[in-house]
Amino acid sequence: MNKGKALRAGDTIGVIATSSPATEEVLVKSIAALEDFGFKVKVSGTCRETYGGYLAGTPQQRAFELNAMFADEEVDGIMCMRGGYGAPQILNYLDYDLIAQNPKLFIGYSDITALHSAFGQHASLATLHGPMATSDIAHGLNDWTKQYLLRAMTRPEPLGKIVNPPGEEISCLVEGQASGHVVGGNLALVAALMGTPYQVDTKGKLLFLEDIDEEPYRIDRMLTQLALGGVFDDCAGIIIGTWTDCLPKKREGFSVLDVFQNIVVPYGKPTLWNVQIGHGTTNMALPFGVEASLDATACELTIEESVTV
Repeated sequence: MNKGKALRAGDTIGVIATSSPATEEVLVKSIAALEDFGFKVKVSGTCRETYGGYLAGTPQQRAFELNAMFADEEVDGIMCMRGGYGAPQILNYLDYDLIAQNPKLFIGYSDITALHSAFGQHASLATLHGPMATSDIAHGLNDWTKQYLLRAMTRPEPLGKIVNPPGEEISCLVEGQASGHVVGGNLALVAALMGTPYQVDTKGKLLFLEDIDEEPYRIDRMLTQLALGGVFDDCAGIIIGTWTDCLPKKREGFSVLDVFQNIVVPYGKPTLWNVQIGHGTTNMALPFGVEASLDATACELTIEESVTV
C-alpha cells in the first residue's frame, strides 16, 4: 500500500470539503484548533461554499480541489472538513493515478467511507478513519480520541492494541482469531457502494462497521444487503464500532445488538462488539489498508502496521 508521511509540527494540513458545508464560525474554530496542535492549515475554496443547500460545491469542484490537494507540494496531509452527504458524487472525477503518485495521510470518517474505499482499491492508499476538522476538532476532542489521532498522524509506527476508555468494555460476539487489512466504515455508505466499482472489498479482510441515527430495522436492511452480496462470507473477521442514537423510535423491538446477533453472528467470523470508534464521544483513529489482528476470544484488536512512513 502507498502511505503518506508521518506529520511533524510545522507541517501543513489541507482541509478539504468533500461532502456537506459548514459554517464560517465552526471552520475558523477548526483552523485554530489544528494550529494549536502545531500544524499549519490550508483550506480549500469549497470549505466556504454551499451548493444546493446540502453540498459544499458541485461534485466537479470538490473533486478538483481534492485532486489539487494531493498534487500540492505544500500540503503534507489531508483532513476532511466534515462528512454529511456527497462524497460518492466525486468518485468518478478523482485522478487515482495522481493520488497514488502523491500519497498523503488522508483523514475522515462517516460519509468519507466512500473515499476510503475508493482510495484503497484504486490508488492503493492506506488511509485513516478518524476525527474531522469542523465535525470534531473544532468542538474539542476528549483525551482518548486526541491521543489516538495524534499518535496515528505523527508516529510512523503501528498503533498496537486498541484499548477502549474506562467504562466501555470491548466484548466478543463470535470467538476466534483473524488477521488482514482493515476496511469498511459507516454502514450506510458501505451499503450504498454495493454494486459499484467502489464497493468495499472484504475478501480476507477485517470489516469495520459503525453508524449514527439509524433505527434497528434500517440497520437490519443494510446488513441484509451486505449479507446477500457476500460481504460476510468474504471477510476474515468483523469489528463493530459505536451506534450513536440507533434506538427504535416508534415501537419497541430488536436492538442493534439483536440485529447483529441475528444476521452477522451466524457467519461464524471472529467478531468484536463496542470498539469505541464512530460517531460517539470517543472516536479512536483506525488505520485502513494496513495489517491488523483480531483476537475475539481475548476481546483484542491490534494494529500491526503503521498507516504512515
